[in-house]
Amino acid sequence: MNKKKTAAQRSETRWAWLFVTPTLLGLIVLNFYPIFNTIYQSFCKTGDFGKGNKFVGLANYQAVLKASETWQSLWNTVKYALIEVPFGIIIALLLAVLLNKKIAGRSIYRTIFFLPMVCAPAAVAMVWKWLYNTQFGLLNNIFHTKISWISDPKIAWISIGVIGVWSIIGYNMVLFIGGLQEIPGDYYEAARIDGAGEIRQFFSITLPLLSPTTFFIVQTRIIGALTVFDLMFMVMDKTNVALKKVQSIVYLFYQYAFTNGNKGYGATLVVVLLVFIMIITVILQRAEKTLVYHN
Repeated sequence: MNKKKTAAQRSETRWAWLFVTPTLLGLIVLNFYPIFNTIYQSFCKTGDFGKGNKFVGLANYQAVLKASETWQSLWNTVKYALIEVPFGIIIALLLAVLLNKKIAGRSIYRTIFFLPMVCAPAAVAMVWKWLYNTQFGLLNNIFHTKISWISDPKIAWISIGVIGVWSIIGYNMVLFIGGLQEIPGDYYEAARIDGAGEIRQFFSITLPLLSPTTFFIVQTRIIGALTVFDLMFMVMDKTNVALKKVQSIVYLFYQYAFTNGNKGYGATLVVVLLVFIMIITVILQRAEKTLVYHN
C-alpha cells in the first residue's frame, strides 16, 4: 500500500525536478531533437533552411552508398584514426608513467604537454601549415628537403595524423596519470621485493591495472578520430590537390550540407557514419570483457 508523501518529501521532489529540468531540456533541444531531425532529413530532399522537405525514401542512401567519394572519405577517416589513436595513446602512456614519478619540474612538464588541448584550433592549424610549408617551412629547412607535406596525396594524410597525435597527447596523458595514481603502491613494493625490475612491473602491474582507463581512452579517441573535421578544414585548402585523399566523412558532410546546400545528402552521410561508429562501439563493448582487467 502506497504511503502518502510528507510535505518535506514533496518539497524535495519539486526541488529535484527543478534542478533536473534544465539538463533534460538541454538534452532534448541540443541532442535528441537534432538526432531525430537528421535521420528524418536523410529521407528527404530538403529545401532552403531545412524547410519544404520532399520525401524521397532511400534515394539519398542509394546515392551515398554508390558514390566513390563516400568510401574514399570513410577510408581517409579510418586511416587518420589508425595514426591518431594508437600513437596518441602509446606516447601519452609513456609520458604519463614518466611524469608520475617524482622528478624536478613535473608540474611544468605536465602543463607543457597539455597546452595543445587549450590552444585554439585555428592557431594550431596556422602554426602547422607554416611548419609544413614546402618553400619556407621549418621542417624542410631543418632536414634540407622540399617535401610537400600537405599537398602530396601520398603523405598528406600522415601529416594530418601527426597533428592529431600532437594535439591529443596531453589529454590522454592526464587521464593516464589519473589512472596511475589509483594503482596502490603496495603492488610495486611487493614486486621490487620479489626482484622485478621497472619493465617487468610496467607489463605485469601497470598495464593490467590501467586497462580500464586505457579502454576508455581507446573508445573515446576512436569516436573522436572518426568524427574529425577541424584539422582537415583549416589545414587543407579547397584547391589542395591532396584534399580528396585526406578529407574525412564529416568534411564531406560539411561540403554537401553547407557549401552545396544539399542537406538531405549531408544528413545521410552523418547517418552512415553513425551506423559505422555504432558497429565499432558494439565490437569494443564485446571485447571489453576479455581485454579489461577488473580487480
